[in-house]
Amino acid sequence: MTILITGGTRGIGYALAERCLAAGHHVVITGTSTDGVSRAEAALGTSVDDTTRVIGVVCDVRDAGESTRAVETAVQRFGGLDVLVNNAGVGIGAPVADLSDEEWRRILETNLTGTFHCCRAAIPHLRARGGGWIVNVSSLSSTRPFAGGAAYCASKAGLNAFTEALMEEVRADGIRVTLVLPGSVATGFSGRPAGQDSDWRLHAEDVAQAITDLLAHPPRSLPSRLEIRPAQPKRG
Repeated sequence: MTILITGGTRGIGYALAERCLAAGHHVVITGTSTDGVSRAEAALGTSVDDTTRVIGVVCDVRDAGESTRAVETAVQRFGGLDVLVNNAGVGIGAPVADLSDEEWRRILETNLTGTFHCCRAAIPHLRARGGGWIVNVSSLSSTRPFAGGAAYCASKAGLNAFTEALMEEVRADGIRVTLVLPGSVATGFSGRPAGQDSDWRLHAEDVAQAITDLLAHPPRSLPSRLEIRPAQPKRG
């Protein structure tokens, strides 16, 4: 399979790329930093002693043209596209009264509009393949909002509705659409150091394993919503 993972240079996206490569798939990762993409691409290729099955693309999913280019790169390099994982995300913690217009737009445009851009670009290629998967990585905070996270929670709640509507649109085409909602993950997301207060949190590898297990479901099965929580939540 050919799998495109947005936000694949670190955290959940990188862990998922590692697992997909280990399973023998072709992988395209995106990131917004040229240096970050180059480093991740090299490290992933080295991890499986095969640089021919992974390619990195510099892409800001807020830009429709860049999103389309990432999809087309996957198709041109590996002959088609089977799976799109919309993992790119931004989290900025700030009270509404302190949130700037720029921060609001960056969160909504990355987490929600960026997913739209990538899905729109990918659907024709998935249809040409006779079907495939779209996996959208949301968050449990979409259903359990928290103070200081209004923009992030709103973006993920919107992503939930978008994903569920999309699922109904493309099921007849053989395209399965799944919403993945992780709880707290120790990835350094939203500016928090990855090791800070992380003993009880999920690890990126936990979410990556859940997604790869999901992709192994038989064609008759559509797990449309997957919630993943820490087994032992923080106390006190």
